[in-house]
Amino acid sequence: MARVKYYYDTETCKYEVVKVRPVDIVLNLLGFVTLSVIFALGMTLIFSRYYKTDQEIVLKKKNEELLMHYKLIKKQLTEVNEMLTALQKRDDNIYRVIFEAEPIPASVRNAGTGGVNRYEDLLKKGLQEEDLIVGTFQKIDELKRKMYVQSKSYDEISMLVKNKSKMLASIPAIQPINNKQLTRLSSGFGVRMHPIYKVAQFHPGVDFAAPHGTPIYATGDGTITEAKFSGGYGNAVKINHGYGYETYYAHMSAFAVRPGQKVKRGELIGYVGNTGFSTAPHLHYEVFYNGEWVNPVYYFFNDLKPDEYQKILELASIENQSLS
Repeated sequence: MARVKYYYDTETCKYEVVKVRPVDIVLNLLGFVTLSVIFALGMTLIFSRYYKTDQEIVLKKKNEELLMHYKLIKKQLTEVNEMLTALQKRDDNIYRVIFEAEPIPASVRNAGTGGVNRYEDLLKKGLQEEDLIVGTFQKIDELKRKMYVQSKSYDEISMLVKNKSKMLASIPAIQPINNKQLTRLSSGFGVRMHPIYKVAQFHPGVDFAAPHGTPIYATGDGTITEAKFSGGYGNAVKINHGYGYETYYAHMSAFAVRPGQKVKRGELIGYVGNTGFSTAPHLHYEVFYNGEWVNPVYYFFNDLKPDEYQKILELASIENQSLS
């Protein structure tokens, strides 16, 4: 049987039976349950704060590792960006200067990649490390853009190198005959005494005295445009080297090339002779740049040492008589 509870009624001075209403029972029960739930939640919060499950410990460790990796990636991206900036400066201030190319404008190198909307999907996710993650993606995009611009620049430099190498090979840069002893140069560029008319005339080239049949060589890469008898010049060869340069070889005894043939620097093109207006076997040699005569001696730099080049300059300056 359930225990009967009494209370003392002061008005009647009697003990009366306590009557419990169903609602009181319900309220007491609800109060008990509420206190139990609050207590349980409090204990759960305390436990979860200070005591982690194995799964939570693993997840926390993974998050810490990911955060560390992001920070390392950000640091490495900064270092790569610095290296790329150094390459850009070297490109603009050295390579492009050497090959006479304009530097790439900063506005092109630092052009945008699409604005903030590019990362809208990431921003919507409400990431805890939003600044770090979005900032990393921004740096990656920036590097990709700069690397693309730099790669295009190197493609251009590569073409310039090829063209420059071709140009350097085409410039007339050696003596047209073997002159190791520096004794062959007999007349220089400028006003000289004409061998036949005995009057001072402009001599548009240099003369190399040499025995009949001495080999004559192309002084730069190019294409033979003439190989024929040409009046006072006798048997003569003209080479178009491109880049504004042409060379002319006169008084030859025989040809070793034909018009339209491509030749390399140092390739045999003919032999010394005494044809045309000539008083002795020799080679008359001229250099043109953009259609104008220039002093050929200034182009004998590829096969001479500095002291030898100086001696050639001195010999060419002596006002002697030309041979043609």
